[in-house]
Amino acid sequence: MIDRYTRPEMGRIWSEESKYRAWLRVELAVCGAYARQGRIPTDAMARIRQKARVDIARILTIQERVKHEMIALLTSLEEQVGEDSRFIHIGLTTNDVWDTATALQLRDAADLLIAGQERLRKVLGDLAVRHKDTLTVGRTHGVHAEPTSFGLKVAVWYAEAGRNLERLRRARATISVGKL
Repeated sequence: MIDRYTRPEMGRIWSEESKYRAWLRVELAVCGAYARQGRIPTDAMARIRQKARVDIARILTIQERVKHEMIALLTSLEEQVGEDSRFIHIGLTTNDVWDTATALQLRDAADLLIAGQERLRKVLGDLAVRHKDTLTVGRTHGVHAEPTSFGLKVAVWYAEAGRNLERLRRARATISVGKL
């Protein structure tokens, strides 16, 4: 992402560190499910949760050497967690984790877009009411037409913003699902 065109909160969602945090969330969720099934000892799961962290500097250093993002994360976790790290990434592929974590990031990004669209719609609604009696030139076929109200024009934008909001909500529901 290009920083000058990126809202800070959106940039945080798509940062390298955030990507690895999402990957760790997926790994921990899978480990937690395995622990509930008895496939991972509960005391080992507690130690994994306590020790596993995203150390972005260490991950990037390892990645320079191994040339593989997931191996870099897993190696960093192994250094932190120790022997219990053998329970991390059981039965998973890189794509299982990456796809599911990306769905989490997409969901978070959609939440930002939805919140922004809700704020825009509120502003448009207020503007439409405030200017319901403000005259403006109407347009038809690209030329001036009968006078209309600026509030009516804004009400059309308000309605479209509502449709866009529903589209965003439907998209969020669709993209919030990963492989796992």
